[in-house]
This record gives sequence, structure tokens and C-alpha cells, in this order.
Amino acid sequence: MTTTHEFWLAGRRATGDAEFEVHHSYDGSLVGKVSVPTDAQVEEALDAAVAVAPALAASPAHLRATALDHVARRLTERTEEIARLITAENGKPIKWARGEVGRAASVFRWAAEEARRTNGETMRLDTDPGGVGRFAVVRRFPRGVVLGIAPFNFPLNLVAHKVAPAIAVGAPIILKPAPATPLSALVLGEILAETELPAGSWSVLPVPNEKMPALVQDPRLPVISFTGSDKVGYQIMDSVPRKHVTLELGGNAAAVVLADWSSEADLDWAATRIAMFANYQGGQSCISVQRVIADATVYDALVEKVVAKVRAQVTGDPSADATDVGPLVDENAAKRVESWVDDAVAKGAKVLVGGTRDGAAYAPTVLAELPDDAILATAEVFGPVLSLHKVDSTEEAFAAVNDSKFGLQAGVFTHDLQSAFKAHQVLEVGGVVIGDAPSYRADQMPYGGVKDSGVGREGVKYAMGDFTYEKVLVLTGLDL
Repeated sequence: MTTTHEFWLAGRRATGDAEFEVHHSYDGSLVGKVSVPTDAQVEEALDAAVAVAPALAASPAHLRATALDHVARRLTERTEEIARLITAENGKPIKWARGEVGRAASVFRWAAEEARRTNGETMRLDTDPGGVGRFAVVRRFPRGVVLGIAPFNFPLNLVAHKVAPAIAVGAPIILKPAPATPLSALVLGEILAETELPAGSWSVLPVPNEKMPALVQDPRLPVISFTGSDKVGYQIMDSVPRKHVTLELGGNAAAVVLADWSSEADLDWAATRIAMFANYQGGQSCISVQRVIADATVYDALVEKVVAKVRAQVTGDPSADATDVGPLVDENAAKRVESWVDDAVAKGAKVLVGGTRDGAAYAPTVLAELPDDAILATAEVFGPVLSLHKVDSTEEAFAAVNDSKFGLQAGVFTHDLQSAFKAHQVLEVGGVVIGDAPSYRADQMPYGGVKDSGVGREGVKYAMGDFTYEKVLVLTGLDL
């Protein structure tokens, strides 16, 4: 008999009057059942968060930092258990799931460190005659309760990127995990419940998507942190113009290979990284490689290597250690990817490898000669598909990267320092990675995009900035 997973209401276990099922996308087996909070229970969680907000904001740094350290430690201790759960609910290969747990632990560890060293700043004001004897202290204070809305593709780490910064600054958080992947977030709730954080500091509420508009618009939730599609993200922002909204949305990430990246070793490294990061997480990452833009002088040799490396990706059971690429989150996602590839082929694209679907799994796929009017040319595929493009100059390569409504991250394979700095200057993205694929992310660095890729930044310190505002204290009559 399958156990129904309770949710977390103001720090304690609770059950509602309905439930839903979570199924494994690889074999369709039932992973678990999840209790759904009632409207009254959601209200209770909101009231508790509002009630505790002043005390949590005023709490000593050691209380919050100790709690965050505890979560980091317990995630590390329970890595294999939680990784297996992520694989079961998400379909992610176990080796990537283990990496996700490790990353989430580091997010909480970084948050503990930032909670301890967030001191604000001071400034003397006697730089002008009117400020003689005056001194300012600038500190940051929580904007209020945070509503964190998490996606399915990183069901633990992207939850961590909302919960950890909120706790670090002393802001209560209402977390809404993705309906497809709520189980790892509920385990995180179990670990949070082991800490001394006051009741109401956090809730994990698996609320159905159709009930989210009312929650988004609730005035008790002045901060919204959303990770997901650009369509939903901007609907949220447009519906609450007076709230502080941070959006981490889609991408159409490009890997650029310039003419100087031409040795056998160079091209082998680029092809290895491109093949890996076009297909890791089944391509279900906002910064997975979707476009490869290569100089004509290296294009043919690179294509041969990329196709071989993609063909060598091990597909199959995500619970097997050797598996590189598992299924997508569900069969509908795989069918959508299939339809987009079929659209591209019908319009003239050539399939060099892949292009087939088996249930919820889509084979790692490489396309050449992708026409501009194909859906794949402009939209985020969120699947294991990449396209190859030939250019004749660095300028043309960078223009091709910018020819997208998205601007999250880009990778540039070059040894030339001038080209690296030029990329940093002209590419319309939130991050540029030199010598590697665009999929690299360190969880402490600022992460986010421009254009339709969103607003605001993740990365613990930077999310803490989004969740707070500056308040100035001016002291008068001092002998400086």
C-alpha cells in the first residue's frame, strides 16, 4: 500500500481532504501520493507566516545560520535516499540527481555563511557642508513573506534557491512545489522541521496550479519568486504590478566555437561538453545547449565529433549509474519535443542523429540546416535536441547568439582574450562562460537573464538582495 505524503503547514505535518499521485516517467510506476491542502489550510499558513514575520526578521543571525547549516548537513547525510527520490519523481539519471542534492546542500551552506556576514554598510555624510556631524548606517530588511513557486526540472535545488535565501534574510516563505515533482520538497520540509526556526517561518504547500492565481494576488505575499516558463512568468508579473517579482524563465542557450578553437584536443573537448550539456537532465534545463554556432573553419570537424559524442550518450533506466539521458518528465513533454522536431524536418532541417521517441523518452538529437521559421529556431525546446549553425566570423557568431528573444547564458570556446572580453561586452545574456558550454552554474554566483529570460537574480547573496530593501539610519551630531 502506497503511503500518502503529508505536506508542511507552518512547520508541522498536515493532511488535506484530497490527494494526487506522482508517477515515474520511465516505467509509469506509482512513486507516491500527496495530500493537497484545503483553502482553509492555505489561509492558516499565510496567517502564520504574516504573524511570525516581525520576529523572524528580528531574529539573531546565529538562529537562522544554524538552521541553514543543519539543512546542508542533513542533505549531505541523506544524499543517496533523496537522489533516488528525485530520479523516481523526475526521471533524472541518478548521477545527475546525486549532483543536484550536493548542489542543494551547498546552497544552504552558502546561505548560512551569508546570514552570518550580512552586515550592511556605513558611510560618512560630511562630504558636503550640510552633512557635518552626520553618519549613515545602511541595512537591509525583508520585504515581507515570500511566495516561492518552483519548477519540476530541479525539484530540490531550485527549491533550495528560494527557501535558503528567504530564511537567511529572515523572511517567511510559502513554497509551492511543481505538481509533477513535490516529493523532494516535502523531504526538505522534514529536514527543516528538525531546526529551531519558529512556527510559520516556512510552509510547503502542494497547491494545484489552478489555485495559484488567488495566491499570487494575495496582498499578504509582497514578494514572488517564480522559476518556469516565460509565458506563465510574465502572466504573474502582469497580474501583480505592485509586487516585487523575480522571474527565472526560459533560454535558448548557444555554444559558440570560434576559429581559434581548432586543435584536435580543442574540438574534442568542445564536442564532449556540448553533447553532455545538450542532453543532461534530458535537455530539461534552461541553460542546456540548444544551439551550436561554429566558425566555418572548424564547423565540419566539429559536426563529426558532436554527432559521435551525442550518439555515445547512454540512454535508458535513469536509476542505472551508467545512464546519461533518461526520460523527460512525462510523455506529453516528449510528444511536444517530437512535434517540434517533426516541424523542423518538414521545413528542411536534417536529422544527423536521433529524432525518435519511445514513450516519455526522446532520443538525443542533432539537427543541421535548421530553417528560421521552425519552432525550434526561436523557442526553448526543453528536451535533448540541439541544432548546428555555420558562421564566417566572430561578429556573425555573436549576432546569431543575440538573435533570440531569450538571454540567459552563452558559452564561447576561444583562447583569445580579446574575443572573451568582446563576448562579455556584446552578448545579450546574463552570463558568459569562456572555454565551456553555457550550462555551467556555480550556485553562489549571480544567475539570471535578460530579455524574455526574466528579471532578478538567483545565487544566494543576490536572491537575498531581491528579498530585502535598504533602510538608512542617519545619526546626527557626531564628532567624526
